[in-house]
Amino acid sequence: MMKTVESVTQGQPDKICDQIADAIVDEYLRRDQGAHVDLSVMGSHGMVMIGGEVNAKADFDVGALAKQVYQEIGYQDDIEVFVNVEDQSEEMKLANGASDTVVVNGYATRETREMLPRPVVFAHALARRLDDLRRTDPAFSWLKPDGKVQLTMDQDQIHAVTILASHQVSVDEKKVRETILERVVMPIVGEEGVQIYINPIGPFTYCGFRADSGANGRKQGVDTYGGLIPHSESALSGKDPGKAARAGTYMARYAARYLVEQGLASAALVNIVYTLGRSEPLLVQATGMGEKSRGAKMDLTNLLKEAFDFRLEAIVERLNLLMPIYRGTSAYGHFGRPGLPWEAEQV
Repeated sequence: MMKTVESVTQGQPDKICDQIADAIVDEYLRRDQGAHVDLSVMGSHGMVMIGGEVNAKADFDVGALAKQVYQEIGYQDDIEVFVNVEDQSEEMKLANGASDTVVVNGYATRETREMLPRPVVFAHALARRLDDLRRTDPAFSWLKPDGKVQLTMDQDQIHAVTILASHQVSVDEKKVRETILERVVMPIVGEEGVQIYINPIGPFTYCGFRADSGANGRKQGVDTYGGLIPHSESALSGKDPGKAARAGTYMARYAARYLVEQGLASAALVNIVYTLGRSEPLLVQATGMGEKSRGAKMDLTNLLKEAFDFRLEAIVERLNLLMPIYRGTSAYGHFGRPGLPWEAEQV
């Protein structure tokens, strides 16, 4: 069966907004671990708009931080930043439990050491390679920050790869294609039997907010499981780690990893449902595939409920989520990367 996923570089417009949103979350957490943050970021043609609600014992120049992140990604043009962030309403300040109705999903599989579907791992590796070469190799000084990868696999074989890579006007299209093929595609996926398309419609010199708009939370497939597994409709970026969308998503992944690491399944899917005003979920269910179930699906829900406490405050404590670590999650996915507490080995 064919499976297609995508990944994007740090300079893709939606990802710029994710990184700005989570850099702001991190800064609030550095100053006040009890901060409640719920932000939306939108960028378009020289402008970034930051809106939302915050309840924190901290204050800093949000606009200046947004500009700093934009420049650190690799853009040199100036952007105008509009900030319209208000205090949370008194009703929300007094509310307990989840602040929204949220359905989250977690997944893990033995097919890769990252415990992610193989196409997702390849796609992120290609996107990261584009960014790494742009940042570290003088031979790629012509590469700009905006880029996208689409990858299709048929069973265990890579069927097709499409790469969009923004570049300076002065660089010849042929050089762009040949260099990216040689230095990006071939070291990761090879060339034999793979359909490869690099900037297939021609030059890609207008990029980032100069060419397109972006908004945080629009790359949920990139952030999670490539669209191969259902994901929450609620953005991860821009939210403090106590929010059900964020804490629940990380706990669902952590729990799915546990089931696989314990040898109970070769792949596991965990679903959690939170509703307004409740810290404890309405629903937790877990399905395992393979391993002891010999290829059939197996209900592992009761086992999981015995192993973990899925209340939001318990998740935050167990995974130590109040650390300012979230900007680092806002490119190349939130999973399969060492150093993140929900990716810690549990065997």
